[in-house]
Amino acid sequence: MQIEIWSDIVCPFCYIGKRKFEKALQTFELSDELQIIYRSFQLMPDMQTDPDSSVNEFLAREKGMTLEQVAEMNVHVGRQAAAVGLDYQLEKAIVANTFQAHRLLHHARDQNLQQQAKERFLKAYFTEGKNIDDKSTLIHLSEEIGLKVADKILAGDRYAAEVKKDILEARQLGIKGVPFFVFDRKYAVSGAQEAEVFQNTLAQAFKEWKTESLI
Repeated sequence: MQIEIWSDIVCPFCYIGKRKFEKALQTFELSDELQIIYRSFQLMPDMQTDPDSSVNEFLAREKGMTLEQVAEMNVHVGRQAAAVGLDYQLEKAIVANTFQAHRLLHHARDQNLQQQAKERFLKAYFTEGKNIDDKSTLIHLSEEIGLKVADKILAGDRYAAEVKKDILEARQLGIKGVPFFVFDRKYAVSGAQEAEVFQNTLAQAFKEWKTESLI
């Protein structure tokens, strides 16, 4: 059964939701019958990468908030991340467009390394303060997980159409926020819900999928 997850690499709740979803998978005994695919989504497709601007400064400008308000908001998000075992260092995060990284996620899927690439890119952004729009950084991260020819992918425009297709499909499905989990194109879970929500949705969707596959 296919599970599609629309998410963005700079979305704090996408990483938190990933952990909660993984917790649900730990209790699912037939996980080898699941095909999990990460779909591309950009919260801010027109964002200009700016290594000299902090995320706090960027969010303050975008949301019309003070730096103090943004810092307080990020502390709250950081606590939610810590509750699922993640170490957010948002004060180190670099404002970056995610389009190039999404291209590599499609390449990683073709190489059966998408799960590893998604995890590595998220950690690089939220914990390590790496610029995920920098080609040399992306190539290095790819090499860490055994993803080859990332340099050749980034040198051209391969997978750009696939990224745009995912984003268009999200719009067609009415997805306005991420993370957004779609189970067998029948059930959906929006947001970083608790593991129990994922467990219940997964059980119901899988039961129906299994029944239909036997007909």
